[in-house]
Amino acid sequence: MKKAVFAFATLASVAGSALASFSEGFEGLAPGWEIQNRSVPVGANAQGWGITTGATTFAPHAGAQYAFANFQATAGVGTISAWLFSPVDTIQNGDTLKFWTRTTDGTFPDRLQVRLSTNGNSTNVGTTATSVGDFGTLLLDINPTLSGSGYPTGWTQFSITISGLGGPVSGRFAFRYFVTNGGPSGANSDFIGLDDVEFTSIPAPGALALAGLFGLAAARRRR
Repeated sequence: MKKAVFAFATLASVAGSALASFSEGFEGLAPGWEIQNRSVPVGANAQGWGITTGATTFAPHAGAQYAFANFQATAGVGTISAWLFSPVDTIQNGDTLKFWTRTTDGTFPDRLQVRLSTNGNSTNVGTTATSVGDFGTLLLDINPTLSGSGYPTGWTQFSITISGLGGPVSGRFAFRYFVTNGGPSGANSDFIGLDDVEFTSIPAPGALALAGLFGLAAARRRR
């Protein structure tokens, strides 16, 4: 049986010229994360994503809460396109994005995409259930064929290493709950959880060189 709860997101972020990173356990509300629901039609869970409060469908990976998206992002039978955007950060090749996710029992198949925008603080994903706007780079697609066994039914960690960029960029990641033939009357979509998101950026080569020169100068002054 499908179940739902409502609420929403949180963030702890640290950014610097040499090393940028953030980690998020979704334990409270904080700036940086944003949401959009481009599902057609929009359902009872109009925001698309939320944070569990009170009774939950399953326990968090860690802590007391986690982010979720579910079948109620659309109404009747529809296409679900619910977006959760990370904070803006500097992103470059070699950086890693890790997170934990799971669904219920797979009776109503779920799907999650991880996408990248290199257009600063943009949250432009277009205006339809199938458009992606600035988030045209697909980094990961969990259960694209909507198989009953294609989405983990226990908390599972996924890791993405960034590659293919021409250099450091300012951008955001997006977690997109994307399910066709979904909704309360659809054959697909139930409930997914997202927890313990961690982004780690490697120091830029120039920053490493600068740090080395600073250390050398400091060492000379101590002599």
